[in-house]
Amino acid sequence: MTLARPLRVVVLMPLRDDWASASELIRRLDQTISPTLCNMEILLVDDGSLQRCPLQDFQGMFSTIQRVRSLRLRRNLGHQRAIAVGLVYVQQAIPCDAVVVMDADGEDTPDGVAQLLRAFVETEGTQVIFAERSRRLESISFRFFYWIYKRLHRILTGIDVRVGNFSILPANFLGTMVVLSELWNHYAAAVFRSRLPFSMTPIPRGQRIAGKSTMNFVALVTHGLSAIAVFGDVVGVRLLIGSLLGSMLAGLGILIVIGIRFLTRLAIPGWATYASGVLAIIMIQLITIATCFTFFVLANRTELGFVPLRDYAFFVEDTVTVFPHE
Repeated sequence: MTLARPLRVVVLMPLRDDWASASELIRRLDQTISPTLCNMEILLVDDGSLQRCPLQDFQGMFSTIQRVRSLRLRRNLGHQRAIAVGLVYVQQAIPCDAVVVMDADGEDTPDGVAQLLRAFVETEGTQVIFAERSRRLESISFRFFYWIYKRLHRILTGIDVRVGNFSILPANFLGTMVVLSELWNHYAAAVFRSRLPFSMTPIPRGQRIAGKSTMNFVALVTHGLSAIAVFGDVVGVRLLIGSLLGSMLAGLGILIVIGIRFLTRLAIPGWATYASGVLAIIMIQLITIATCFTFFVLANRTELGFVPLRDYAFFVEDTVTVFPHE
């Protein structure tokens, strides 16, 4: 792909009180990305920070970055929903060729952004490009629970977990993304669910620039469940099939117990009654679960839910141009 002009790129960063990391990351971005490749605008989605954006920290002589805006939300929504609101705002208010979604703490690196931009150019802007983590720096306990989550996600949805938020999204895909109800729960899962073309490129994770992460175990579990919830109908159907198979096995077990009781001399007195009773209870519970999942799947097929394009404005308090300072 030959560029007739520099790409117009919006870098979307959700953050909450992480201004020191964000300001340093923006300086590193400007130093790393060539202005001949793209002109950048930074959109900081202020996810209910307690401290207002310190405008003085974002002033400087930039060559690639043309503007920095802060989109302040009325309340803390969490990273995924902040990304959803930010994408709708970009689609409505900022003309561009692509949107880079990244964290503001430095773990998503400027070198990684450069790799995503090169991949975007090579694919001629026809795919969402995700950073596939080739190296992780988290603790052993985090990696252990993350491994469990990946196995659970694969079993319930049929999809491997290999990416996070760090990605580049072609602007012509925004029209599809902003009407996806799934975007309100999880950005990457919504892309997969939308069936938009995507690919992955290996990019190592960096280190946090300043401060400490506020992500705790509960938040991580919630984040994982949000990703699985995007595939709620798939999960429901898989659990429905599993419940029906389990009830069939329980019914088969009851028949075997009855056969042993009346056709052989192997049964211990009273054993058949207890075994049949336990298996009958299990079968009834599994049938009940299967019925619940059936109604759950049918209800999800008819419910519209939250539409980011329609509802995002409820959460936007104001927008401030941080650089150049007006």
